[in-house]
Amino acid sequence: MPVEKCFRIAAIPADGVGKEVIAAGRRVLDALAEQSRESPGGGAGRSFGFDWEEFQWGSDYYAKHGRMMDSDGLALLQGFDAIYFGAVGWENVPDHVSLWGLRLNITQNFDQWANVRPVTFLPGVESPLRKADRTPLDWVVVRENSEGEYAGLGGRNLSGRGPGNEVAVQTALFTEKGCERIIRFAFDLARTRTVRKVSSVTKSNAQQYGSVLWDDVFKRVAPEYPDVQTESVLVDAMSAKFVLQPEDLSVVVASNLFADILSDLGSALAGSLGLAASANLNPERRFPSMFEPVHGSAPDIAGRGTSNPVGAILSAALMLDHLGVPAAARRLEAAVAAVTAAGIRTRDVGGSAGTEEVASAVIEELGRLQLPDPVPG
Repeated sequence: MPVEKCFRIAAIPADGVGKEVIAAGRRVLDALAEQSRESPGGGAGRSFGFDWEEFQWGSDYYAKHGRMMDSDGLALLQGFDAIYFGAVGWENVPDHVSLWGLRLNITQNFDQWANVRPVTFLPGVESPLRKADRTPLDWVVVRENSEGEYAGLGGRNLSGRGPGNEVAVQTALFTEKGCERIIRFAFDLARTRTVRKVSSVTKSNAQQYGSVLWDDVFKRVAPEYPDVQTESVLVDAMSAKFVLQPEDLSVVVASNLFADILSDLGSALAGSLGLAASANLNPERRFPSMFEPVHGSAPDIAGRGTSNPVGAILSAALMLDHLGVPAAARRLEAAVAAVTAAGIRTRDVGGSAGTEEVASAVIEELGRLQLPDPVPG
């Protein structure tokens, strides 16, 4: 059967367990695509496939070439429909060099300004929150991904004064445009959810310029969405709310640093960082968007085949949404939930299965689901 839509995907496994989970995620995605072509009554118009190209960038590449990716790497990535990213970081490269040399190099230059990190409580996965046992919990953290505390502005100076006298300045950048576009993104996302609510997070009592600008923009934009509930919460209070009142959350929007920390807290509350998916979006689609698990390269377990592929697989579901095949994304999410409910889980979430075993179980479960896929957009 001919493929109606073939998506060109750049795979960047990068470092550590990133190589394992991206391989597992690709296997699941290819199986899902094959099923879309074989779906009863689906027809050629309902099928899709993937044209993969893998780039061997990362810390091993740095050891050979002195940089984390090809000098023309961004130009090479420009023509792809999406980027499927593993994890970055290894002991041979300082963390700030590896991060800015690869992941942030892509997100900044491709203006992937919206970072979406769902907090998903999966069946069969024990949460440290007692409330999760009896209360449905489901929220998403929307992170401003282009400026804020991670804008990369500042420097280190005065080292010539001798040991103990160097000065480092790290400047957080908040622009009205940057605040407004991510806040509007959060409101638009809230309108697609069962609970229409946006929680804005700042530290405006102490950060009287950037955070107050954010607050002012939030107050200006909110009246344009009268159907969406709103609240503004200081980041320390929101950290407590994640633990004490998580049922009150739907869409949480915050700056680069605050949302980064809060989303990791949310994933830990859901059971493990290994479950956490994310999307780095350029909503205008001037550049390809990038999809990656949150868990990092995990050098302590790399190469053992025990890493959790769920974060990478759920990131693939976010990619399918972005590519215009949402029913396939829902099928993939349903398959993951069925697998965790059946007790097929990696060690970080109380199981004994390996990376490939979980991926195989998801593929097997996909074969049992008969949800039709719509025509790709």
